[in-house]
Amino acid sequence: MRTSALITDFYELTMMQGYWLKRHNPQVVFDMFYRTNPFEGGYVLFAGLNDLIDKLETFTFDEEDLSYLASLGIFKAEFLDYLRSYRFTGDIYAVAEGTVVFPNEPLLRVHTSLIDAQLLEGLLLNTLNFQSLIATKAARMTLASRGGAVMEFGLRRAQGSDGALSASRAAFIGGCNSTSNTLAGKIFSIPLSGTMAHSWVMAFDSELESFRTYAELYPGSTALLIDTYDTLGSGIENAIIVGLEEKKKGHSIGVRIDSGDLSYLSREIRKRLDDAGLPDTKIIVSNDITEEIVQTLVQDEVPIDVWGIGTHLVTGGTNSSLNGVYKLAAMEGPGGEFVPTMKISNSYEKTTTPGIKQVWRFYDKDGGAIADLVGLEDEAIEMGVDYIFYHPFNEGDFFEMHTDRYARFEPLLKPVMKGGKRTCPKPTLTEIQSRARENLTHFHRTYLRQINPHIYKVSLTEQLKKLKMDKLVAQRKKSRQS
Repeated sequence: MRTSALITDFYELTMMQGYWLKRHNPQVVFDMFYRTNPFEGGYVLFAGLNDLIDKLETFTFDEEDLSYLASLGIFKAEFLDYLRSYRFTGDIYAVAEGTVVFPNEPLLRVHTSLIDAQLLEGLLLNTLNFQSLIATKAARMTLASRGGAVMEFGLRRAQGSDGALSASRAAFIGGCNSTSNTLAGKIFSIPLSGTMAHSWVMAFDSELESFRTYAELYPGSTALLIDTYDTLGSGIENAIIVGLEEKKKGHSIGVRIDSGDLSYLSREIRKRLDDAGLPDTKIIVSNDITEEIVQTLVQDEVPIDVWGIGTHLVTGGTNSSLNGVYKLAAMEGPGGEFVPTMKISNSYEKTTTPGIKQVWRFYDKDGGAIADLVGLEDEAIEMGVDYIFYHPFNEGDFFEMHTDRYARFEPLLKPVMKGGKRTCPKPTLTEIQSRARENLTHFHRTYLRQINPHIYKVSLTEQLKKLKMDKLVAQRKKSRQS
C-alpha cells in the first residue's frame, strides 16, 4: 500500500522548493534522538522502525497529491514535476527495534540529500515517537506484572483508528500478550483476546443463562464478566456453577472483574473459586489500570492472573508524547567532505552534538549493560583499551572505563536501508518482542524501576567532546564579533 508523501509538515515542502529552486541540495546526515525519558522513568523501548521502513519504501506523491499542491498556488509547476518522480533513495542506520535506549544518543541516522531529508521528518518522528512511547508504557506494565499476562484493550480509547493500530503494534513489542483490536490481529498477527461486555449479561433473562450460553458457544476460552449485578453475590456464584459444569467437560474458565476494589474482590474470589474446586480458574481484572496499580497489587500478592489494560496504555497515560527530535548533524562541504553541524541554544539541553556518530554499548562480564558511549563513526573503539566517558553537557564531569570493568561492547547503529531499500529481511513482530524482552534483561532492575530509577550513563568520547566544545567556543566567538 502506498504511503502518501503529503504526510509531512507544510513548511518542509516550502523549504524543499526553496532548496530546489536555488539548486542547493547537498548531501546531509540527520540524527533522531529524544531528550528526556517519559513517565519519569529510566529508559525508552525503541519501536516503530520496521513500520517506518515499510512506509519509506512506498513514500510517493500521486497525481491527486500533486493536484492538491498545485491548487494552493504556492508551488511552481517545475517543482511539482520533480515531486512526481520522487522516491526516497537515502541510507538509514538505526538501533534495532526493541532495543532499550536513553536520552541524547542517536537512535537513527539518515544519510541522503537535504531535500530528501526534509520531506521524511514528519513521518519519521510521528512513527518513532508514538510507537516508542507506547512500547515503553507496555514494558513498564509488563515488568510491573512480574510475569502476569497483559492484554491490550485500548481500541475504543485510542487516538483514532490509525493510532489504535500503531498502539497495538507497539504494545505487543513492549510485552503485551494479546490485543482486542481485530484489525491489528490480522495485520500484525497479534493474538486476539476478549471476554464479554455487560450488555451480553443483560441481554439474557438471567445472569446464569448468559454465562451458560457463552460457555456453550466458546468452550475452553470462556471468560465470564461477573460484576454486572453483584460481584460477590450472583456473579461469582453463577460463575462457579458454570465453572464446575465446564470442568466436568474437561474445560476451564476465567472470571473478569471490571469495577470495585480489585485487591479485596480478587482475594475473595480466589478463595471462593478454590473452595469450590476451581483452582485453575484465572482471575482477569480491568478498569482504568495503570502500571502503578499493577505494581501495588503485585507487591501485595493479590491473586490476579491477567491484566486487561486500555486507556492508560494506548494513550501514553501521563505522557502524551515522546520528545524525539530530528536534527542536522553534518552537511557536505565545497570539497565533497562532510562538515559537522551543531545547533546552539541558550538552553544547554537543546544544544546538539555535531558530526556523524556511532553509539557503543559496554557490558560487564555478566552481560549487564554498564554505559553507552557516543563517538564519531570513524573512531577506533577497541577491546583492551581504557576509555574516558565525558558528560554530554558538563565539561568537568567524566569517568574512566577501565579494561577490567567491561567484557565487551557493541555498536548500536547499523544499516537498515541503502538506496531507499531495506537491507535485511524484515523481522516478525514476535521476533521484535523477543528482542525487547531479552534486551531488558541486560539492565539492572534499578534502571527499570517505576519510581526514581537509577540514571543510566550516556557519555561522549574524548574526540567528540573536543569537537563539540571547539564548535561551541567558535560559534560564541563569532557571535560576539558580529
